[in-house]
Amino acid sequence: MNDILPEQTPVWQFLESTVKNVLATYGYSEIRMPVVEQTDLFKRSIGEVTDIVEKEMYTFEDRNGESLTLRPEGTASCVRAGEEHGLLFNQTQRLWYQGPMFRYEKPQKGRYRQFHQIGVETFGMASADIDAEVIMLSARLWKQLGILDAVTLQLNSLGSNEARAVFRADLVTYLEAHKDELDEDSRRRLESNPLRILDSKDAGTQALLDKAPVLNDYLDEDSKSHFAELCESLDAAGIKYEINPRLVRGLDYYCKTVFEWVTDKLGAQGTVCAGGRYDGLVQQLGGRATPGVGFAMGVERLILLLETLNVVPDALRQPFDVYLAAEHKGIQSRMVVLADQLRDAVPGLRIQLHCSGLKNIANKARQTGAAWVILVRQNEEGSLVSNLWYNSEPSYDVAESDIAALLQQQQA
Repeated sequence: MNDILPEQTPVWQFLESTVKNVLATYGYSEIRMPVVEQTDLFKRSIGEVTDIVEKEMYTFEDRNGESLTLRPEGTASCVRAGEEHGLLFNQTQRLWYQGPMFRYEKPQKGRYRQFHQIGVETFGMASADIDAEVIMLSARLWKQLGILDAVTLQLNSLGSNEARAVFRADLVTYLEAHKDELDEDSRRRLESNPLRILDSKDAGTQALLDKAPVLNDYLDEDSKSHFAELCESLDAAGIKYEINPRLVRGLDYYCKTVFEWVTDKLGAQGTVCAGGRYDGLVQQLGGRATPGVGFAMGVERLILLLETLNVVPDALRQPFDVYLAAEHKGIQSRMVVLADQLRDAVPGLRIQLHCSGLKNIANKARQTGAAWVILVRQNEEGSLVSNLWYNSEPSYDVAESDIAALLQQQQA
């Protein structure tokens, strides 16, 4: 679990504000859920034999003896909240959330045990147009962030639960006959979650899978039609994609559409956003049957990608526009008032006031990197006069009464 330091937060704010603005253009509403839920919620939604539930959840008993868990993902919590507050049945909802998630994993670059996700969840819409919308929404976000050329969309269809069950049985039968050729992790998954073997990075296992049953051969007609409509919409929108028949998600509740946005700019940590359709989840958690589709993006990985590609505007890393200081003693108290007067006169102006000693004040002001530096002194008549610098270069003197007008002009 890591701290996010002041020099890093401007990048986070850039990402978060861009996401918020894009989601607003699609009519999505924010929902905020607690970070702690009853453990059973995740066992029923994610699946008891998944790595998340078996190995990665932070679970504890409270003083009443109830088992609670720090949320490892957001979809189950969002479904729980929607069902609890009557937002789902016979309604359509477009929701989004952001916040910390928790998984006990081996820390590595871009992956922490407390990590952050931004998630999008939609409910009540069964047709492929909403699948297309959430994918197009994510593509617009990458464009706004300046990373569209660095990510690739991968698509697959998992079909219905019934079709996938038949495929799962045939896959297990095939892999059991070649169990000795599987890597250790895949042999363990063969008993618990065999579909995840399709995601194996082991070269020997991948070679074995070349002759294994293929999920696409088991798809029901409804799933085939749904996937074809999705691809048609993406083609019409000009969104490029790759169909990856081995793409599965690590959570049991997915059906039909699954997708990932991947990048080759971050080494092994290639997935920056992933999601799909989960039509049975609401009913699985005790509600009435309600279709759903959504995605989640890992904020830390996106931050890493933004920094790797150097696409964050430099101006956003500077926390203030104007640095205001007195050049000599006796007028510091007047600076506090002047700073607030300037904030009133120029709304949105970010001013940092120098509040420590006045030694080497000119050098200290230059080192701040502020676009404007205002060094105030008192003339022989007792009036305040300001030496204005722009981009660290001394510019000109201006009377105190004219400072606001000058800054207003520059802001415009």
